[in-house]
Amino acid sequence: MDLALRATVVFFFVFLVTRFVGKRELSSLEPFDVILLVVIGDLVQQGVTQSDYSVTGVVIVVSTISLLTVGLSFANFRFPFLKGPLEGEPVVLVEDGRVIERNLRRERIKVEELESEGRQQQVESIAGMRWAVLETNGKISIIPASN
Repeated sequence: MDLALRATVVFFFVFLVTRFVGKRELSSLEPFDVILLVVIGDLVQQGVTQSDYSVTGVVIVVSTISLLTVGLSFANFRFPFLKGPLEGEPVVLVEDGRVIERNLRRERIKVEELESEGRQQQVESIAGMRWAVLETNGKISIIPASN
């Protein structure tokens, strides 16, 4: 039971940390970020199992985390009001060729990053964007302005 409780606490802690870090940072991992995730994974494992290398311990921890993941997914599906807190909401970054500075600052995105994303999606400049939206998965969707 102790393993299940620790796994539950760590699951929600990691969930909160990933929500705090932000969508954009998690969608574009640099090599250092990948290494950091591996280190964090090892630290989490040590905190959850506390050197319990038994098969029973592994089954309990994996089952607990799996059930919590499925439970959150079901709650998100069943109760629409939880979608915002669990998944986040898309954020409009550009509207009719005008940058929404407040949203860029809140999401820690530079104008240069937005311009780069536009070029990758065949939009020459911010003025050529009707909409730019930071999706819940961290990707930026751009709808070009009609000519």
